[in-house]
Amino acid sequence: MRELGLSSPPGGVVVLGAHPDDIEIGCGGTLLRLARAWPGLPVTVVILTGTPERQEEARGAAELFLPGCTVTFRLAGLPDGRLPARWDEVKQHLEEAGAATAGRADVVLAPRVDDAHQDHRLIAELVPTVWRDHLVLGYEIPKWDGDLGRSTVYVPLDEALAHEKVALLAKAYPSQVGRDWWDAETFLGLARLRGVECRARYAEAFTVSKLALTW
Repeated sequence: MRELGLSSPPGGVVVLGAHPDDIEIGCGGTLLRLARAWPGLPVTVVILTGTPERQEEARGAAELFLPGCTVTFRLAGLPDGRLPARWDEVKQHLEEAGAATAGRADVVLAPRVDDAHQDHRLIAELVPTVWRDHLVLGYEIPKWDGDLGRSTVYVPLDEALAHEKVALLAKAYPSQVGRDWWDAETFLGLARLRGVECRARYAEAFTVSKLALTW
C-alpha cells in the first residue's frame, strides 16, 4: 500500500461528535498520534449532545487523548437520538464552529456519511456544507447496526498505542463500561481488521469523499 505522510503539522483540527465518546472511539488513536507528533496543536472539539455529566467525561477524555494540545470545546447539549428533528440547531452549531475556526483549522474528523445512527449521519451530511475547503476524514464507530463499510484511508497504530487507546476509553468514560458492546475485544478486533487491510498490526479507518493531491 502506498503511504503519504504529513510533512508539516495541520494548521488546526476540528473534531466532531454527536455524543460524548464518539470521537475517542472513532479516532482516539489518531488523536494520540497527532498530539505526540505536534505538541500544542490547536484542536476544536464539537459535541452536539450529552448531559452535563457526560460532557464532563468528554472534557476529561480530551485531557487524556490530546495531551499538550490547545483544546477548545463547543458543547451543545441537544437531545440524544433526536438530532434530525433539530436540524436547524445542529446546522447553526456547526456553522458557528466553522466560523470560529475559519483560517485556523484545515483538517476535520467527523462521523462517516454512511453511519447507520441518525445523529452521526446528520453531522456527516452537514460537514461538507460548512467545511468546504478542508480535508474531511470520516471515522467509524462499531455498533449493533452492523454498518461497517469499506474504508479508503488508514492511520496505522502500533500494538502499544492500540492498547493505550482502549485503556484510556475505559478511564475516560466509566459511565459506558459494562455495556454489552463496550470492551477491549470490540475495539481491538476492529482495529486489528483495519490493520490487516493496510498491512499494519492495528489501524483506525476513515473515508474521504474528496482529496486534492498537489506537488
